[in-house]
Amino acid sequence: MMTTRTVRFDEEAEKVLARIRKSTGLSISEVLTHGLLAYQEKVLRSTATVPYDRYKELDLGPGGYAIAPSTDTRLGVRRAIARKLKR
Repeated sequence: MMTTRTVRFDEEAEKVLARIRKSTGLSISEVLTHGLLAYQEKVLRSTATVPYDRYKELDLGPGGYAIAPSTDTRLGVRRAIARKLKR
């Protein structure tokens, strides 16, 4: 089933559409269909990543220098103060 849609373009979008049609020989419907499919792929790729994927890409260095676990910040503060007072 095919549906008819009304789309409004500004001047820049109209020029881009004309250039794409001229260089490819595709109809307006074909150009818009290809554009929608390409945009769908982009959206699916960007939503497929989760925050942990970004975290894995970060270079956080060797680590191992924390003086307490993040779940016990009070212990970490006490240890930091104790280290500082010993100096």
